[in-house]
Amino acid sequence: MIKKNREITAILRGVSPSNVVKIVNILTKNGISKIEIPLNSPKPFETIKKIKLECKNVKSLGAGTVLKPKDVELAQKAGCKFIFSPNLNKQVIKETKKRKMISVPGVFTPSEAISAIEYGADALKLFPAHLIKPEGIKSLIAVLPKKIPLIVVGGLEKFSFKIWLDNGVTGFGIGSYLYNIKYSLEKINQISKKIVKEYDKFK
Repeated sequence: MIKKNREITAILRGVSPSNVVKIVNILTKNGISKIEIPLNSPKPFETIKKIKLECKNVKSLGAGTVLKPKDVELAQKAGCKFIFSPNLNKQVIKETKKRKMISVPGVFTPSEAISAIEYGADALKLFPAHLIKPEGIKSLIAVLPKKIPLIVVGGLEKFSFKIWLDNGVTGFGIGSYLYNIKYSLEKINQISKKIVKEYDKFK
């Protein structure tokens, strides 16, 4: 069965415009269709434009490691629909929402999570997730003022998808486990197949 909307975002930190199309096509073929290009990668906006033009099966394309409001504008012009940040930056959230894009700021504490919601975030990126652990998610959800999607990023392979999902996680951002500039295309192919197979057991 083809699942149209797996809540898995591939974080391609360090990817370059020259090889991104092959990598993204492998990921989408294997069932991962949400792609994030971190802005501390080489020529990130060129890479985003290339994906937008050449990768037809990407359902959601966004920029990550977005630290400044100006980068939100550049990301939108390149073709992004969502903005991920590693931190909580009110101006980045406001700029993202002004441009009618999806805002996913990085938070770690209840204070940051509640502030992000007040600033208008659409979802929360819990980072680094392996320090919070699945049981920490449950405690965090208990104090949030409203239900909001929670996306965990960082060290996810230390726990099964099921444990995260059972504790209230909505989605997953997978970076260095899935993609590293040293990985061969075959390795990316094998790891992405494994991730999708594991995810589909529980969703």
